[in-house]
Amino acid sequence: MADGAKVRTVADLMSKEVLTVAPTDTVASACALMLERGVGSTVVLHDDRPVGILTERDLVRITADGADLATAMVSQWMTADPDSVPSNAPVNDAFVSLRQHGYRHFPVVDGGRLVGMVSLRDLLKLAPILQIEDPGLPESRRGLEGVMVAETAVGDVRGTEGFYHYRQYNATELAEKRSMEDVWHLLYEGHLPDRAEREAFTAEIASLRQIPSAVKELLPAIANAGETFVPLDALRSAYSTLVTSVGFRSWMDIDRATLRENAMRTSAVMPTLIMALYRLSQGKDPIDPHPDLSYAANYLYMLTGEVPDPGHARAIEQYLISTTDHGFNSSTFTARVITSTGADLGSAVVGAIGALSGPLHGGAPSRALDMLDAIGTPDQADAWIRQHVLAGEKIMGFGHRIYKTDDPRSVMLRGVAERLGGPMVDFAKQVEKTVVAVLAELKPGRQLYANVEFYAGVVMDNVGLPRTLFTPTFTSSRVIGWTSHVLEQAADNRLIRPSAHYDGPPPPVPVPDPV
Repeated sequence: MADGAKVRTVADLMSKEVLTVAPTDTVASACALMLERGVGSTVVLHDDRPVGILTERDLVRITADGADLATAMVSQWMTADPDSVPSNAPVNDAFVSLRQHGYRHFPVVDGGRLVGMVSLRDLLKLAPILQIEDPGLPESRRGLEGVMVAETAVGDVRGTEGFYHYRQYNATELAEKRSMEDVWHLLYEGHLPDRAEREAFTAEIASLRQIPSAVKELLPAIANAGETFVPLDALRSAYSTLVTSVGFRSWMDIDRATLRENAMRTSAVMPTLIMALYRLSQGKDPIDPHPDLSYAANYLYMLTGEVPDPGHARAIEQYLISTTDHGFNSSTFTARVITSTGADLGSAVVGAIGALSGPLHGGAPSRALDMLDAIGTPDQADAWIRQHVLAGEKIMGFGHRIYKTDDPRSVMLRGVAERLGGPMVDFAKQVEKTVVAVLAELKPGRQLYANVEFYAGVVMDNVGLPRTLFTPTFTSSRVIGWTSHVLEQAADNRLIRPSAHYDGPPPPVPVPDPV
């Protein structure tokens, strides 16, 4: 802190008008008050003293558990005895505490009495000033792990709980109960559609699936440009060509409706591009989209030209829904960074495809099946896994940067695989048990479980998708998540420009004369 600089305290930016409820109030009434006030939390008071806090995260948990909001009491669902901060605490300390605990809100309490509320949003507003006054805040973290970089209403991942959601809904429950089109509508519009909205939205998607003729003529050259067909490389080039053909422009130069149309066109045409490029790489003609099939069924149809088995179509649809969004993953963050510069939506998606091409992000489903091929039979699993773990090799399809318990996507997809049946499914389940057991023995405390890629590969193989298309299939759903984030970033933009911690030789060093 510079000499003489004012130490900013929580009192400088806290909200003094705090929404409060009683422990005996119903969750429904508390939720209504939060919506009315436009806040993400409410403090629970008893005898004028804070005894709990109810946040939007709690509401997501309540909804996921299927509780009756009209009868559930706040006391049953609140976080009791919440951490608080005094009003004279330095803002730096509050920021660090929020980040370390993963909180979004802190009650401000003096002498046991509630005097205000401070949120992560409040602190982020002051973050640029704090960075100048105290260059050590926030500390640098490799890979930005645990660093809050923005606020989003699209969805979130709660790794320690094994839970993630789209908007306010449990994502795996959406995959069990709703269609891809419904979830797409939810992410773009903020709510699940009624019948009329669903019909209109589905019709809009169908009208945007076709590849423009000028682009279609160039696809054979793109699909066969290299010695080997690399699907995401070809997709990146083809999509970039489409963006140029259609004429996407900086979102700062167009209105919201046009940007949304860019997003809709991008997400609708992506499966068509993927399948056209794949078939061309195999020496076959592309198959035009079927006007009467759903997003998922149409994806399989464009591979073979045959209307897919309904069970297969539903299986791939559940996979697509489960991978549509997943927090600020590498490709989504890339799309938001590019969008923050004012670039067109196409540039953001091209950048996201580039990020997804890395095997540490989106390239593992086929590698997980390659592992099953290498193991061969269940009786060889233990020895094979031990050998590779002891050699320091990564077991593909296991472990996740965020989840330290069962990946909910893997759990859901295991059920989908079981429904499809077949020898590959039984083999995969046996290998999963062996891998988890061996990893627990050889890497104690690491909490490594099957991630989404393991059973994703099994499901995609079962419905007839070639391994070459596994990662592109992931792209065909994640693009809906990317574009949802682009729309959100553009609606409330600030250029994303983080700092870095310099650890080179101390400057300044005199520049030597040339020799």
